Amino acid sequence: MSEGGGVNPGAGMLSGKTCVIMGIQNRWSIAHAIAEQMAEAGAKIAVTYVDERAGRDALTLAAKYGGKGYTCNVESDEELDQLAADLERDYGRVDTLVHSIGFAPAAELEGRFLDTSRDGFRIAMSVSCYSLVAAARRIAPLMSDGGSVMTLTYLGSDRAFPKYNVMGVAKAALESSVRYLAYDLGQQRIRVNAISAGPVKTAAARGIPGFSDIYKAMLERAPLPDEFGAPQVAKVAVFLASDASSAITAETIFVDNGYHAMGM
Repeated sequence: MSEGGGVNPGAGMLSGKTCVIMGIQNRWSIAHAIAEQMAEAGAKIAVTYVDERAGRDALTLAAKYGGKGYTCNVESDEELDQLAADLERDYGRVDTLVHSIGFAPAAELEGRFLDTSRDGFRIAMSVSCYSLVAAARRIAPLMSDGGSVMTLTYLGSDRAFPKYNVMGVAKAALESSVRYLAYDLGQQRIRVNAISAGPVKTAAARGIPGFSDIYKAMLERAPLPDEFGAPQVAKVAVFLASDASSAITAETIFVDNGYHAMGM
């Protein structure tokens, strides 16, 4: 069912497709909403999570829709290799990869970007950006009939938000990676896109100093006054996974009620 009741408008859009959603943290995360809406659109789903704590909600969701869950720390090449092997064994073919992973040490989000540590910069870039490249390299071979790769980004890639700091730089690198991956994988009919989501009240977002002010600013300035949250982002993810987006690649699609386009 779609939020607010009624029939899910995406029902059947992903019938016959297998979608892998990486990075579920809990039932409030954007990745969780995407996995749920993809399953309701007819897809077979597989989900990944970083540890046992995150796995509780991920496995509950997977079980609800007859899917499987896998532990995967994207900092480990061995775990990424194992994920690809497990997906090939359990599903055979993959049609969609959703990368919803981002992290920077909390200390790097407290002071000035100028004071970012070398190790904090490395961690943010590795987990938030390189993990997309590493995952795509392993899962693209399973997309034997073409497919769709998508990642989650934020407006902080293009504009400076106080305290977003190194995460903004990592998101900028992530968006550039999308374009290079789209070039590399296009001949295999694999599309690669980014969804730039507006501020969503997730557990991860609450860890960003000043998040409540960012969320308030979006509500005040966005041209669309409608409710905004993870379900709205998930609808666009379903579209990008569907054949309706077959000619869209190398794009960053904004889903933020139009806030990104406003000057004030």
